[in-house]
Amino acid sequence: MFDEESRYKDLPYYYRTDRRQRRVAVVPIPELPESEVQGYHIMKQGQRLDHLAAKYLNNPTGFWRICRVNGVMLPETLSEQSEIAIPAKNR
Repeated sequence: MFDEESRYKDLPYYYRTDRRQRRVAVVPIPELPESEVQGYHIMKQGQRLDHLAAKYLNNPTGFWRICRVNGVMLPETLSEQSEIAIPAKNR
């Protein structure tokens, strides 16, 4: 169901019925690993978190780790920041 790099890949899932009476699989919120900061990146126009995750973490889907170390839940929150903390590569 999830990619091998996903933080959700080993979590058990369960089913719930949504408002339209569809049965949908649900995954619990994973425990997030503590992240150390490896450094800071000065943002330039047009840069996105998936690009930074690919560059610094070798995994574009790891953008959520950049969000985590910066204390935000939504990636858009960082779009106006001039300096963004980059987590260490270890998970």
